[in-house]
Amino acid sequence: MSETQETLNLYEGFKLMRDHAPVTQLEADGPWQVARHADVHAILRDHATFSSAVSVRPPEERGAPSMLFSDPPIHNRLRKLVSVAFKPSQIQRQEQQIRARCKEFLDAIPLHTEVDLVQALAAPLPVMVIAEMLGVEDGDMAAFKAWSDEIFSNIGEILFGTPSAASEQAAAEMNAYFLQQINDIRANPKDHLLGQSVATETEDGMLDDEELLSFCRLLPIAGNETTTGLITASARIFQEQPQTFAQLKQQPELSASFVEEALRFYSPFSATVRRTTHAVEIAGQSIAAGELVVPLLASANRDERVFDEPDKFKLDRSPNPHLGLGFGIHVCLGAHLARLEGKIVAEQMAERYSSVTLANPQTATVGELGGPKVLPVVVA
Repeated sequence: MSETQETLNLYEGFKLMRDHAPVTQLEADGPWQVARHADVHAILRDHATFSSAVSVRPPEERGAPSMLFSDPPIHNRLRKLVSVAFKPSQIQRQEQQIRARCKEFLDAIPLHTEVDLVQALAAPLPVMVIAEMLGVEDGDMAAFKAWSDEIFSNIGEILFGTPSAASEQAAAEMNAYFLQQINDIRANPKDHLLGQSVATETEDGMLDDEELLSFCRLLPIAGNETTTGLITASARIFQEQPQTFAQLKQQPELSASFVEEALRFYSPFSATVRRTTHAVEIAGQSIAAGELVVPLLASANRDERVFDEPDKFKLDRSPNPHLGLGFGIHVCLGAHLARLEGKIVAEQMAERYSSVTLANPQTATVGELGGPKVLPVVVA
């Protein structure tokens, strides 16, 4: 099946759901998929009814709580710890460094030669930005990326099944590495974000080791996968919409608008998951307490009830109330960073290249968590 056919099948399926079965249960006793923008938006907004604490593993097996899969007050405390790293003012200070890093990666990509864009740019750029914010030394970058990839790619097993030995090993190694860094910083203060966090004094006193480790674990998740998915989506759009690429080359000031439409058109995360805290009705469908609900972000972002010509990529679409970065208390913490990195990549690729072509479009897939893991491209 070709890439175009697969994409059409996926989005045609979403349209059928929105029109005829907006809330559908996957198998008997399976999770409920929700397809329409209004219902997805309502679920993301109501964290009291639709809990993010979805793991079925006993609390003693879950390890440290995750901001992604917790509710207030735990969620609020963890998010507050990390939010300083993603304030717009903090992100803006990274811009020149991100531009320089992006240029380095693009300089290393040969013209007219097949290259995996994930390995060459989409994965290392956001990983390196976060690692530098945490003070990871160049020599430790590869290990940091491997830990991040292993933990995030196994998030489903961690939540709903048995984590692999490899993901548990990665988590243990990452914790040990950062605990050593934290202890070193206490003896020799540093000015990077982790150093600032070690020195921070809250109303409850200094942050303890577990809080600081939470900070180190959360930053890669908040700052990496969304950007990786956005960059690979941009490359797909450049191939599929050469007129958009040409327009962006002529009008680089439209790069921010391009990013918003890319987030809508090919959402970095096609879905998320919640658990009902009490019986509820969605689009006329009764759902019992304790059921898993899967809001389909990619379907919501193509809902014709909200978006004019939703299957058409419109560079200047406005308004654009997409849910590509989520909504509510769990809205993507790294949204400002992802938007900035996506904008810089789009600008630099449009300025530098005359074309971006997928080398094997029939093998490209849509709907993967954080985007495809491999995306061979040829740039000219």
